[in-house]
Amino acid sequence: MADQLSVSAQKVQDVLRQFGFPCEVVELPGSTRTSQEAADAVGCKVEHSAKSIVCQGKQSGKPILVVASGANRINEKKLRDLVSEPVKKADADFVRNETGFVIGGVPPVGHLKPIEIFIDEDLLKYGEIWAAAGTPHAVFKLTPADLSRMTGGKIVKIL
Repeated sequence: MADQLSVSAQKVQDVLRQFGFPCEVVELPGSTRTSQEAADAVGCKVEHSAKSIVCQGKQSGKPILVVASGANRINEKKLRDLVSEPVKKADADFVRNETGFVIGGVPPVGHLKPIEIFIDEDLLKYGEIWAAAGTPHAVFKLTPADLSRMTGGKIVKIL
């Protein structure tokens, strides 16, 4: 763990503190880019890893963030129904332009632009979860209730 956070990880830490969340961002030497890598790095089960997937409305072009359990796949048809338009997984440039973060490090908070957020209801099963914190090496621990409060995301069944 580094003594000083990188710029992107510090941005996430600052947002968490600004809104009164006691979460601590940690940067790890190994990758946390995938749900399994994050789970291995912090010693939790993959389903306790809250992965952030950015999608894009095919008609509107608007960004949509899904925060899902690392064990789950996003059902694009259900997401399409939730946002009333077909969606596609966003490419790396779109993700960085809309959120300010790279794929594999997109946190649930601190984005450059407003983004519609959906939270996988399966995350509510766990006492604590781990989310990306701005880089593919940074994470923070939080509760599902904190995730809901900090994002204002809609809790949905996304499988």
